[in-house]
Amino acid sequence: MISEELVPDIQHRISVDGYTVTAYEFIPAQGSEADTLLCLNGGPGLPCDYLREAHSGLKQEGFRVIAFDQLGTGASDRPADPSLWTIERYVTEVLTVLDALACKQVHLLGHSWGGWLAIEFALTYPQRLKTLILEDTVADIPHLSRELDRLRQALGSETVAMMNRFEAMGRLDHPAYQAAITLLNYRHVCRLDDWPAPLQRSIDDWNMGPYQTMQGPHEFLYNGNLRNWCRVEELKRLTLPALITTGQHDELTPACASRIREGLPHAELHVFPNSSHMPFYEEPEAYYPVLTDFLQRHSGTL
Repeated sequence: MISEELVPDIQHRISVDGYTVTAYEFIPAQGSEADTLLCLNGGPGLPCDYLREAHSGLKQEGFRVIAFDQLGTGASDRPADPSLWTIERYVTEVLTVLDALACKQVHLLGHSWGGWLAIEFALTYPQRLKTLILEDTVADIPHLSRELDRLRQALGSETVAMMNRFEAMGRLDHPAYQAAITLLNYRHVCRLDDWPAPLQRSIDDWNMGPYQTMQGPHEFLYNGNLRNWCRVEELKRLTLPALITTGQHDELTPACASRIREGLPHAELHVFPNSSHMPFYEEPEAYYPVLTDFLQRHSGTL
């Protein structure tokens, strides 16, 4: 299994927008000759632990792996300035990290919110990418909101009515409302009885400032500054190889993954039948062969 935890070979401190972000690098035996995989984690506002530790083992498959704590998260600076929490600024942050680490061209892997960021980066700087890997993510948030409403409906009419009432009252902290969100999380975020330590560590250190500004109060209600974000039509400009993955029970549903494939002309789509939002933890024996096969087919001299 590739998801074995590894200690980063190098930890970098990179200046971004007058602040400092922390990046983690895993170097394979090939060193500088290896293809680079840059991982953009979900959130917004999550430290990269859960995605970094799940993919660090790709070093053993011959890939240079880089992840970083986005501004506002983890070991990076945490300014309390809501004007910083925009997808455009985070695109510039990704570019700054690539330049600081001398990455001319990379395989870009984005998970969840990191997938929205990866899409926006690919549309802005396509020449910096060798492939695009979009995991458990979307390219159309209004469509996602409709899908999330469908998942909520599966809780039953009385529970949905209760959730609607507490949302209208602004009582999202009520125990009954939180119990419904917990159930949705265990159905559609991670279906394991016990969540892996790296995932729990990221969640326990979640900075809700970027999250609430950009997305909303929780995973099943989008009312932040990205609520109208959609890039399906723009994706048609991209000609690079792409891999789209999702879980059958994902909160960012297979229907959302199909919307991405509508836009990308050279994309492969893989649905993991026993996973929700974290196939690399829920179904690793199926996940890693799909990812490594794609990377190896599109690797070479950069």
